[in-house]
Parts: sequence; structure tokens; C-alpha cells
Amino acid sequence: MIRYALICAASHTFESWFADSAAYDKQVARGLVTCPVCGSAKVEKAIMAPSLGRGGKARETIETPSKPEESEPKPESVPQKSPVAIISEQERELRTKLKQLRDHLIQNADYVGGKFPEEARRMHYGEIEHRSIYGEASPDDAKSLHEEGIEFHPLPRLPDERN
Repeated sequence: MIRYALICAASHTFESWFADSAAYDKQVARGLVTCPVCGSAKVEKAIMAPSLGRGGKARETIETPSKPEESEPKPESVPQKSPVAIISEQERELRTKLKQLRDHLIQNADYVGGKFPEEARRMHYGEIEHRSIYGEASPDDAKSLHEEGIEFHPLPRLPDERN
């Protein structure tokens, strides 16, 4: 996952998460990334730079180009704000659909836990009857299953499911 600071044509800044930079490019090209304030689909990546403070951890801040007629406020007069994630309506709808898909799969499949690779192999080679299963597999197990031609798909997970 990668987080981008974004800015629309009307200079509204916001952030959004993407699977990778290619996912960002595809979504922008399809007009799926829109400004949550004005709805503009003319969105670009904003400049992100680390914020250096006294002690503590550095955090990223969004820098927006200032207009020449504006004067820069003094640092002590700038209020400190907590970062806030803003989710577009399309992303909210996608998350809802992914959650529904995940719930459907879990309700209609057998949980096999860490035995997932063995159960998938036994079904693939005809040792047991085919059925819908889900469970856990290490990255190495998943790679081995893929190399053997055993079809499987990871269950969709949303970032807020891990919090």
C-alpha cells in the first residue's frame, strides 16, 4: 500500500491509499480519483516532504504551491492539525462491495486454517472432493501452490480491518 498526498485543480488537498503506483495511475486515468471537496477528477500528486520537528518522529506534510500575492504565515501562527484520511464516495462503495464479497466467501466456504495448502493440494490432485475452502498460507506456500498450477485467490482485506 502507498499513500499519496493529492491536489485537485481547485487546489484542495487530500490523501488516499493505493495498492501501488500503477493502481493510482489506472484509477486516475479512469477518473475514479476525485476531490472529496469539489468532486473534480483533475487530480495530481502533491509534493510530499518530511516535516522536521524537535524530537519525536518525522511526519509527512503536504506542500501546496502558494500564490505570489499571499504572504507566508509565521510558523508559530500555523495551527497544528492531525492527519485525516478522506475517502471518496467511489472508494467507500468499493470497500462496501469488497466487504460483502469477503463475508459471502466466508459464509459459504469451510475454514481450514493453516492446513489450507494441504487441503488445496488434495482437492487439486483428486484425493478429496472439491469444495470451497479458506485459510492461511505463508508466502512460500502460496508460491508453491501457484507453481503447481493450483488455483486460489487471496480474500480481499481492507486497511481498517487491521486496525
